[in-house]
Amino acid sequence: MDEMRPNSGAHLGLASLFPQGLQAIYGECRRIYPDQPNPLQVTAIVKYWLGGPDPLDYISMYRNVGCPALDVQEHWHYVSLGLSDLYGDNRVHEFTGQDGPSGFGFELTFRLKREAGETAPPTWPAELMQGLARYVFQSENTFCSGDHISWHSPLDNSESRIQHMLLTEDPQMQPVQTPFGLVSFLQIVGVCTEELQAAQQWNGQGILDLLRGVHVAGGPWLITDMRRGETIFDIDPHLQQERVDKGIDTDGSNLSGVSAKCAWDDLSRPPEDEDDSRSICIGSQPRRLSDKDTEQIREALRKGLEINSKSILPPISSQRHSQDRPVSRKDSLESESSAAIVPHELVRTRQLESVHLKFNHESGTLLPMCLRGRLLHGRHFTYKSINGDTAITFVSTGVEGAFATEEHPYAAHGPWLQVMHMLYSCTRKSHSCLHPGLKFFQSAKGTSL
Repeated sequence: MDEMRPNSGAHLGLASLFPQGLQAIYGECRRIYPDQPNPLQVTAIVKYWLGGPDPLDYISMYRNVGCPALDVQEHWHYVSLGLSDLYGDNRVHEFTGQDGPSGFGFELTFRLKREAGETAPPTWPAELMQGLARYVFQSENTFCSGDHISWHSPLDNSESRIQHMLLTEDPQMQPVQTPFGLVSFLQIVGVCTEELQAAQQWNGQGILDLLRGVHVAGGPWLITDMRRGETIFDIDPHLQQERVDKGIDTDGSNLSGVSAKCAWDDLSRPPEDEDDSRSICIGSQPRRLSDKDTEQIREALRKGLEINSKSILPPISSQRHSQDRPVSRKDSLESESSAAIVPHELVRTRQLESVHLKFNHESGTLLPMCLRGRLLHGRHFTYKSINGDTAITFVSTGVEGAFATEEHPYAAHGPWLQVMHMLYSCTRKSHSCLHPGLKFFQSAKGTSL
């Protein structure tokens, strides 16, 4: 349960009584809003570190008058407090020193258009931010600028077309160095379904740049207007789509993988074959992805999100040790279920003659993007199952370290399947660019290959 109240902390005269992480973020807010030292806040009645359900201790809400000279309209500005380490005493986040990130290393912000006659900020953005924070705390996955979030519901529970989100750096708030590490500020930007799909096919930063150039779609500071009824493609259908198409052809897509409902079957032999590496068991425990496989998939996705760089799969022979990265935070594919049951050395890579791939509908719609935006640019794309340890990676001939090859285009390492894409005579939008052994068909339940 949350409540809204004035921020009484801003008036504390003794800094020693004020948590230093909180004080540092308030200092950045006071720099931008010197005339609002006591903003309204939504606060968790029972703090997360006392067993409450809401990870954010506070969400501060400011009135921003905008900047007509920059075509920035008046709006409400929301700032979260709690994803970073506010206290430095391990009550929420493990203190790891000043040199790294504070907590998860970021706080969320949101800019909502102020409607005529509004005297107080709506509080629904606070619950939206709490929902995103719950995801971060539960999964320990962090957000980055350019990320997209599929929400599939109006952000304010109305009939709005604004049903998804992109993330970008807040245009006003600068990163803050606190005694407990660095904090940056990621702004939530509400977008329509068509804009989300374009971000998936190209990249989030490209779509954000298009939104900045359209006043009603956000303008320079990307202010969300929940009453916006037109997408940027409705407003300027030819120009915007041409820029997206050109961006995809020139840059490819930065989306290197998704969590999905997916599965694959080896049609080369009966599934009950005891030599099938997907059904290896020790005792009564099923074989799962090893730590090394999981780390390789995770590293591939991480590299795939790097802008203006060619992503590669790490070589199979390379060994990543756990001390290379902090153990307190997970990347997008790490989970407790990924612990190795069968040692990596005992699972052989197996070449397959034919495979059957299955995807749910939403995942299947990304296959054209996988081909046009990733494989035709010498990159890779991974589907990681949300229901188990299965992973399917499409790779091209330019991807280093892949165990699928031109000679053996289907290869499996335990439940991790790779499918090699080879450039035949084909158009950029053709599905036939995949190996001829794969066939497309559409069903009500999803897409199968």
